[in-house]
Amino acid sequence: MHASKPVSRTSSCLPMTKWLCAILTLLLFIPPLVAQEVEWSVDASMLINNREGGDKYTPDGTILFTRLTPELGVSMQDGEHELKGGVVWYQPMIDDMTGYKVLPTLYYRYNHRSGLHVTAGLMPRSLMVERVPRYMWSDSLNYVQPNMRGVMAQLIKPAGYFEMAIDWRQMQTEHQREAFTAMLNTDWRLRGPLRLEGHMQYNHLAMSSVHDSDQHVNDDLLINPMLALDLSHRTVLDSLRMSAGAIFALERDRGDMHWHDHVGFIATATARWRWLQVDETFYTGEDLMPLFPKLGVELNLGDPYYRHEAYSRTDIIFHIVSNRFVNLTGSLVLHASSEKSGFWQQMTCRFYIDNLLWKRRHDRDYLRSGRLRNLY
Repeated sequence: MHASKPVSRTSSCLPMTKWLCAILTLLLFIPPLVAQEVEWSVDASMLINNREGGDKYTPDGTILFTRLTPELGVSMQDGEHELKGGVVWYQPMIDDMTGYKVLPTLYYRYNHRSGLHVTAGLMPRSLMVERVPRYMWSDSLNYVQPNMRGVMAQLIKPAGYFEMAIDWRQMQTEHQREAFTAMLNTDWRLRGPLRLEGHMQYNHLAMSSVHDSDQHVNDDLLINPMLALDLSHRTVLDSLRMSAGAIFALERDRGDMHWHDHVGFIATATARWRWLQVDETFYTGEDLMPLFPKLGVELNLGDPYYRHEAYSRTDIIFHIVSNRFVNLTGSLVLHASSEKSGFWQQMTCRFYIDNLLWKRRHDRDYLRSGRLRNLY
């Protein structure tokens, strides 16, 4: 796993516990008093990932953690304006409290009946319509960085969506380099089952306020236009979708002002029948992260597997429990590249409840009719 691990803390976890207790107490007692204005949610998730066949970037080992995200907020004008706050408690599954992280969440969200949504602040990445591709945002970063810090605008329609966001990942200090990410994602129906997908991401890595002559500003740009066929509801399968397109990668170290321009081809397919799902991703082309050996995850946020000339990832997913408030899955993940192979065994569980689901907690047909999104 190439992302940095959470820093262990040996001091008392009492302040964290006080924060969590205070938020949970508010969630329990305030909503009944002003139910029409207060919104609340609790999002709890767990992951166990045993990795075999890794290298120095994705080493062998077992990743076990839980995440708890309580939020409390107020809404006005029938939900058009929302202000929410809370925390994200990341806790490795060990027999003490070391290694945890507690991250603040505080954001404003504007919701217009036209489908326009604008969010600003410290916001959960789960507000994005879909998880971005792994060549843009790796599993390792997805585990430990659940929030974005910036602004996001979305247009969500029955035919598809368009979203763009900017995320300030690091602020400049004497020893830390300023870094931000700008991204654009879309998925739109063209005609019948034909759809247009697109992903673009720009990563900017500036210099620390105190630096030597070897440190320079760096740029990383990824552009990925795709065409897709969505054959869901047209076969006996619950869902069936295929997509393919090109990836254009440009990276630059402003010390020599040389652009590294690399190109590749990517194809994906996903199929689900009842409790069984299979996802396949195939990439072939040039190294999408030529500056990764020098700058690592500070500049390149994607999975290092995409540095290989050919790479295939196959996810075989078993949906054990799947409804509007629980997503429990087990999966086998097979990696095969031109240089190495890997085999992961993974189990994830997500439980989500909010004030709207709580009001319909006795409506079993409604609760069974939807599917909670898997964050991992």
